[in-house]
Amino acid sequence: MNGFKLPGSQQRQSSLFAAGPRRDQLSPEALTAAIVKELNNFREHVEDPEYRDFMQDVDSALNKSLKQSHIVAPIIDSLRHSFIEQGPPGLRTQLKYAYHGYLANRRFSSTNLQDQARVADIRYPVEWYPKTRQMQRMIHLHVGPTNSGKTYHALKRLEQAQVGLYAGPLRLLAHEVYMRLNARGKPCNLITGDERQIAEADDVSMSSCTVEMVPVNTDFDVAVVDEIQMIGHEERGWAWTQAVLGLKAKELHLCGEERTVPLIKELAAAMGDDLQVHHYQRLSPLKTMSASLKGDLSCLRKGDCVVAFSKVQIHKIKREIEIKTKKPVAVVYGSLPPEIRAQQAQLFNDPNNDYDILVASDAIGMGLNLSIKRIIFTTTKKFNGRREVPVEIAQMKQIAGRAGRYRTAAQAAAPDITAKDLTGFEAISRRRSSAVVPPAKSLGLVTTLHRCDLQSLRNAMDNQADPIMSAGLFPPVDVLVRFAAYFPPSTPFSYILLRLHNKSLLHPRFHLCSLKDHLKIADTIEPVKNLTISDRIIFCASPASLKDDAQRPVLRAFADCVGNRRGGGILDIRALNLGLLNQQVIVGSKDYLQKLEILHKSLILYLWLSYRFAGIFSSQALAFYVKSLVEEKIQQTLTQASTTIRHGASGSSLRHDVQEQFGPMSLPLTKADGDLDDAEQSLSCHHLPCHNEFGNGDTSTVKHVTLRKPSIGLDVVIPGLISHQQPWGRDSPP
Repeated sequence: MNGFKLPGSQQRQSSLFAAGPRRDQLSPEALTAAIVKELNNFREHVEDPEYRDFMQDVDSALNKSLKQSHIVAPIIDSLRHSFIEQGPPGLRTQLKYAYHGYLANRRFSSTNLQDQARVADIRYPVEWYPKTRQMQRMIHLHVGPTNSGKTYHALKRLEQAQVGLYAGPLRLLAHEVYMRLNARGKPCNLITGDERQIAEADDVSMSSCTVEMVPVNTDFDVAVVDEIQMIGHEERGWAWTQAVLGLKAKELHLCGEERTVPLIKELAAAMGDDLQVHHYQRLSPLKTMSASLKGDLSCLRKGDCVVAFSKVQIHKIKREIEIKTKKPVAVVYGSLPPEIRAQQAQLFNDPNNDYDILVASDAIGMGLNLSIKRIIFTTTKKFNGRREVPVEIAQMKQIAGRAGRYRTAAQAAAPDITAKDLTGFEAISRRRSSAVVPPAKSLGLVTTLHRCDLQSLRNAMDNQADPIMSAGLFPPVDVLVRFAAYFPPSTPFSYILLRLHNKSLLHPRFHLCSLKDHLKIADTIEPVKNLTISDRIIFCASPASLKDDAQRPVLRAFADCVGNRRGGGILDIRALNLGLLNQQVIVGSKDYLQKLEILHKSLILYLWLSYRFAGIFSSQALAFYVKSLVEEKIQQTLTQASTTIRHGASGSSLRHDVQEQFGPMSLPLTKADGDLDDAEQSLSCHHLPCHNEFGNGDTSTVKHVTLRKPSIGLDVVIPGLISHQQPWGRDSPP
């Protein structure tokens, strides 16, 4: 294949346009020239005759766009957009999708295409839940700004119900409500994607879950769905839509921002449900300061929270503040594990230590109860993957609203929750269901670090965010399975997802949620053999984070385990960097901290999959334990970086950590039965007195196992009594 030839002047200049951060500023002609150069770089390796025919059509479209710039074929427009967004890799991916579309148009009959269109007709999602439509629900919409008491009132009604459900956007919030309901004598289950805590009582009537885990086929007296404005979220909105349309609750309480009112009114009318809107005002004053800090971090004071929108900036500012103040600084950002965010928040909230200042990302907008007196924005712009864009008004207001929180006089010692009930992770928040007493109001302040951003902040605080006009939607699993059945097995699953996304027919009240992560996951596991469509759907619904390429091998390894239907023991998966836990804590190393964060995400993914493929990912108990050790290492890394080198950078092995927790191994080791390869791993058993949190507190002996895998640098003792409750069953993916 000879490839496409550029006109002389454009051929000489095309190398200027091939890459770089200014792709979005190129003219259409220059973009086409750059695309031609990239296409010619890899087209010579293609031998498929059908692909050559396809490329001839692409060449023809390119030729027309160069000769007549006002005529742009759809394929050229999509190639330009992909090249601007992602450079050559995005271009190649889009070309792959275009090729499979070319094949589909050639192979499918008009009848096939009409059938696909019928399957992709998702204009009426209200009809997906016929049992719910048979109910006459009462919807209570609680709306108001941050710290207005809207969720508090909804939770008070939940506590009065016989059978109830709380659904929140974060595990932190679900865990908080789970703890509070149990503390108030209402046995409650905790259900999140990667954790199940099933109450042991016979009369369990309450559940607290993340929104994605809402059980739509269960009857409830009262259900509370928090942060309802997330229904318009580009990626997660489908989960709130599912909860609103599908929850079988006599009373459905929705809590969130004022801008959701028009949409919820429309949805309630479409469902035939009654609706009552409750409006709330902020319980403590919030004021925008008249001046910025003029870039001077030495002006910071106790109770300040400095907000930045990148992890690099957060660590840089943290270091600068610590140098200036000689005091440790707490940090909170999205890629930190929820448990670590909670611990960092607790350090900041504690008035009896030196953690006077918090540096955080927009992750503080929800889920953490923080004693913030003043919010300082380092910027009013954030990077969206391609360029810096202004922070949305709604997001800026939500972050600013964290200052000057509404507190109760009895908050520190609520009579129905003891200190023992709320230790560590559970002690991070008390705001949502405290005893009703006269409030201790405090003025919340908000400003910027630099003078140039102050006017943007004022404009955001003085204006209202645009109303949410549509609810997020994602095609149900059965629709996706039926649509995929039209395509040959060799069709990439990512293309099937994209084609369904593009062919879907929607009502204007709804929008399709982004496929960005789904497509990346689908392409990563595409080469894995023996995966069914259902397997691929489950993986695409998983919390795999592919922002960092380091997790791709882990995801691929997990998919290999499912494809092979074996090999899912956590010690058998070499892609998991478990040997990292035997390394010493490297103080101040962002690379070491990032590796720990990636390992933690990988363990979260393992646990998530263990509830969907229980027979394959069988090391759930060990995964929970290793996850706790990773969290400990992350906390050590953050703490030691803040408390100077005098504490040293010493780390400890997994074996030492376990001995610290469970006591010394005082009895002789004995050879255990098993078929482990001695050259690769060794196993030994020993009996220890049971004095740990997993046991029952008596002095009976417990069998512990030591596993050593020299190939990954692992030496770990597995406590024999580690166990976690079984899930309700395999959960449907989104």
